[in-house]
Amino acid sequence: MGYKEEFIGIYQENIKREGSVKLLDWMQTTDFFTTPASTKFHGACEEGLVMHSISVYKTMMEKHFDPEKDNRESFAICALLHDLCKAQFYKISTRNVKNDETGQWEKKPFYSVDDAFPFGHGEKSVFLIERFMRLKPAEAIAIRWHMGGFDEAARGGSFAISHAYEKYPIAVKLHLADLESTYLKEKNTSSVR
Repeated sequence: MGYKEEFIGIYQENIKREGSVKLLDWMQTTDFFTTPASTKFHGACEEGLVMHSISVYKTMMEKHFDPEKDNRESFAICALLHDLCKAQFYKISTRNVKNDETGQWEKKPFYSVDDAFPFGHGEKSVFLIERFMRLKPAEAIAIRWHMGGFDEAARGGSFAISHAYEKYPIAVKLHLADLESTYLKEKNTSSVR
């Protein structure tokens, strides 16, 4: 089974909220299932974003899901859709790179950012999801702040992230699963370096 089929299976099994079918239909009109997760770091390869989304879901469920306290649908929404903002975000370009063995210049592909809707990272994912399906406050907060200290607002000195993490445990759980997936599980998943 490919990443797209696995993602759709997890999505359809766990997310039943009104609007979820329309959201998934829309996602299939974008490059979500073929685009990278980054320009040169984790998942900088075809299908990198969907691979990363599944990895975050599995990590979040394995490490942080408590059936007594947590909601399976909320976990699936947060993990699978936290980086929806990266659909229609990257483009493939080429650059000349010198081959050390032959001394010849060769065209090599690379990914660059082409953000037609610069709305922020987590904010943009929340906005795109909410066009089709209502999020619970905890889900919106978790997706908004999933970047943790890498978020522009947090780097700029905003304390809102601390309040979000204190009030909504799912936000911390998503951030931790995203970090582990990115830096440990998806190490060496880039085709560009």
